[in-house]
Amino acid sequence: MKIVLIAPYNNLLETAVEVKKDLNVEFEVELGDLSEGAKIAVEWEKKGADIIISRGGTYKMIKEAVSVPVVEIKVSPYDILRQFQGLIGYSGLIGVAGYWNVIYGCEVIGEVLGLNLIKVVIEKEEEGPLQVAKAAEEGVGLFIGDTIGARSAASLGLKSRLITSGKEALANAVNEAFRLAEAIRAEKTKAEQIKTIVDFVHDGIIAVDKQGYISIYNKMAEKIFKKSAQNAVGQKVEKVVPNTKLYEVIKSGKPQLGELQKISDIMIATNRVPIIVDNEVLGAVATFQDVTLLQSTEQKIRRQMADRGLVADYKFEDLLFKSHVMEEVVKQAKQYAKLESTVLINGETGTGKELFAQSIHNESKRKFGPFVAVNCAALPENLLESELFGYAEGAFTGARKGGKIGLFELAHRGTIFLDEIGEMPLNLQSRLLRVIQDKRVMRIGDDRLIPVDVRIICATNRNLLEMVREGRFREDLYYRISVLTINLPALRERKEDIEILVQNFIRHFSLKNNKSILGITPEAMKILKSLDYPGNVRELENIIERACALCEGQFITGENLRFYNQIKKSNGQSSPKSVFEDSHDIKPLREMENEYIKNVLIHFNGNITKTAEKLGIDRTTLWRKLKNMKLHH
Repeated sequence: MKIVLIAPYNNLLETAVEVKKDLNVEFEVELGDLSEGAKIAVEWEKKGADIIISRGGTYKMIKEAVSVPVVEIKVSPYDILRQFQGLIGYSGLIGVAGYWNVIYGCEVIGEVLGLNLIKVVIEKEEEGPLQVAKAAEEGVGLFIGDTIGARSAASLGLKSRLITSGKEALANAVNEAFRLAEAIRAEKTKAEQIKTIVDFVHDGIIAVDKQGYISIYNKMAEKIFKKSAQNAVGQKVEKVVPNTKLYEVIKSGKPQLGELQKISDIMIATNRVPIIVDNEVLGAVATFQDVTLLQSTEQKIRRQMADRGLVADYKFEDLLFKSHVMEEVVKQAKQYAKLESTVLINGETGTGKELFAQSIHNESKRKFGPFVAVNCAALPENLLESELFGYAEGAFTGARKGGKIGLFELAHRGTIFLDEIGEMPLNLQSRLLRVIQDKRVMRIGDDRLIPVDVRIICATNRNLLEMVREGRFREDLYYRISVLTINLPALRERKEDIEILVQNFIRHFSLKNNKSILGITPEAMKILKSLDYPGNVRELENIIERACALCEGQFITGENLRFYNQIKKSNGQSSPKSVFEDSHDIKPLREMENEYIKNVLIHFNGNITKTAEKLGIDRTTLWRKLKNMKLHH
């Protein structure tokens, strides 16, 4: 901050130099009285002076000539009293001449000292000599005054004494100037911060006073209303925003939020809020968001998340059903979507647990955040830990340089879906419990806790309570994840939904196979409705996919379903004769299943995808079975 002191007389200039040394501060010092001092002040303002210090009439003239703050060196009664030294008993008339801010209160001194005083208040520099001469004609023989008063008396050959300012008054003025400089700097910083914030937010901002004149108009407002701030600030708001409703807000004192209005070729969302000080409406502020820009930004974010596989594709509207039981489950899930608590989805394999998890996410306030899904059964224990929580650089041999962000961090401000939660190892269950409780994660090999804002949805086809009793699942974790519970019904419990599901699958696979299949015969539908579907909706989907591949006409028939062994039995065909000689040749079903899975896996050279497809089960189920068989490595 640049501070300049303009001294009306030499003695004050010399005192100012001494004060600089005493206070160890830096400011400029110039000599200039009255109009000359005002000219010097104007030049310093052009050079960038922030504050000017002066005294008496020179102070008054400078204050009128410049726009920067001017600090006055105040003349104290002691400064005036010093000039009355040796005058006690003086019988003549004494004139105290000068600007009002210098000689104010001098008559009190006259009363105390028993002197005969008159005040000669000078308003303008050019009137000084005339007023002093007039006082002399009235019998004043001695003049005590500021520079204009003393100088005017001296020019007429009259006796005069100059009221000077001491070091103390000068030091006080300098200290006040520096305090003012600090306050100005702080205000400038705050104003610049506010201006930067206002100009670089994504909302257009317009502020008006209670008469409707624009006082703030930011860069985004310039883009939206296609008018520069230079041509907007100081104008009536209706000249910039046609049909503005800001006057309604000023009149009512009530905000108007989230209203849509069209400006030129764009749609904007508007919030209008009154400015109220001491219960009085002094103006209003309106913020504007370009809805088109918001939509494109949202689409860009969603595209980026989709590229990383962090988007939930399904909504409740995508779920197909007619049954009352499903209607109740969907209603319950929609209510849960409004909450933030952890959800546990129970259901057999193929019932659509992930579809429900995605639908809950898309119905919640987190729908614009990421959706991260992880199958706890599909990954080995060490890999699952690093995927969930991430790792620091050098955490283990082969760790990626710079470390790796975990799925919980990726899901920040969104939802993480932990499928097959019952397959999570016990030691990871304790880490998961800690994350749920603390809402913070620690990467492997790191000592830093990272806050995460994540909603957790879990799913399982296991009986977790039974696993708790057997010691294979933590009881405290179970109660943490099952705050809200959804039980998905098996397909055999809602067979009235089969018809609508079949029609949907036929449309999908007909198009996929470049066929024109229109539907299914009543005979074939009857067969489908007679099945138990241990694989649920996924099993039904697989049946229709194969049937569409085999269908040569426009309708799927019973003949197209003969590939399914269970269908053969339900169709009244005789069962094959037993191949066992006696009961000793019969093996447990689990052993037979394991042997069969192993042989199919060998046939496809360990290819998990092809094996699962041939067996008619999903990869997750196959992984779990292999894990139980100790073949997952």
